[in-house]
Parts: sequence; C-alpha cells; structure tokens
Amino acid sequence: MVVIIRFRTPVINSELGRVLRVQDGASIELETLVPSGERSIPFFWIHAAPPEPVLDTLRAHDSVDSAEIVDRLDDATLVAIEWHPESDTVFQDIQSCDGQILRAICRDHHWEFNVRFRKHEDLSTFRRRCERDGVQIHVVRIYHGTDPNEDPRFGLTDAQWEALTLAVERGYYDIPRRCSTAELADELGISSQAMTERLRRAVTNLSRHTVLASQSPDR
Repeated sequence: MVVIIRFRTPVINSELGRVLRVQDGASIELETLVPSGERSIPFFWIHAAPPEPVLDTLRAHDSVDSAEIVDRLDDATLVAIEWHPESDTVFQDIQSCDGQILRAICRDHHWEFNVRFRKHEDLSTFRRRCERDGVQIHVVRIYHGTDPNEDPRFGLTDAQWEALTLAVERGYYDIPRRCSTAELADELGISSQAMTERLRRAVTNLSRHTVLASQSPDR
C-alpha cells in the first residue's frame, strides 16, 4: 500500500543543502527532478533576492557541473542544476528505496520533504538507511496516499492554497468563467503571470496527492 512520509532534516545532512546555503528569509523549493542518463537534473525555485550569490556558490562546488537560470517570476528564479546525486546522502537514500519526492523545500537551515513510497517496506528500508548513514530525520507525519483526510493541504504550499481557493471562490473554474487571472492577481497583489504559475503548480501538487496517489503501484 502506498505510504507518504513528511520529514525534516538539517541541511548539514544533505550535500546539496550545504552547497545552497540558504540565507535567512530565503527558501529554495524543488520544482521537479528529471532523470538525464545516469544523472538527475533538479529544477529549483530560488526565493531570494538577488539569486546570484546562491548560483555562484553552486557553480563553484565539485558536485555541480552547471547551474543555469531557466526562468524568472517576480521574486523567484527557476534554476536547473546538473549535479551528481550520489554525492548527496539524503537524495541517494530516497532514490535507492524507489521513493518519489512530492515536495522538497530548503529554508531555516532545514530540508522538508514529502516522499511517497510504494509500500511500507520501502519506507522502513529508507529509515534504516538514514540511521545507517547518520542522517537525522524528524518525522512530521506518515499517512496513506489514498486517504486525503490525512493531508488537508494535499501538498499545497500556503501561496498555492491561497491562489487555488481564491480562484474557486471567484468562479475562475466555472463555465462560463466568472473572472480572469489578472483579476485574481490584483486581489493577491501579484502579476498575472505569477498567478497563472501558482495555479498550475497547485493543480500539479493536488493531482500528485490525490489522483496519482490513489493509483495502484503496479500501474
């Protein structure tokens, strides 16, 4: 049966976390992790101004081959990082146990992960690996992906929750549509492009924690 663990770990336990060195008030959120041959290329949203110090630190590290800006959106910068995941114990332990990262955000000197495993045995193996490798994890919650009542936010960030709630309340998803993204953006004080991106990411996270989480692992 599918199981999801939400846990926190100090950045000192993650090579990538140590490299990122997120300053106070800033955060870095994993957008997606894309396999590329034998390597994985993560896309991160860097919520820091300016993002250049973070990029310079990444590019100077031995485990990082490249760090390139893909997009900019208000106060966030989307960056693609080509790196060697085997150098990062946390990510390597998740990968070796067939875990799927649903969300990962680095802030306040900690990583917070939401990871889905196909069965309880994989989760148990992951926790044993962390103990073996000296990776300290603080379990926030463990729940079944098929039970949405266990996660009232369904993986949504506060900003995504606010944007999606407002869109539903204002009739953005009604037929015919009763408001535009520009009107929603004005209420939140952000750009229309930022509103569109928040809604897109909200729907993606919502789907991962409901539709995809309820599918059989064999599918």
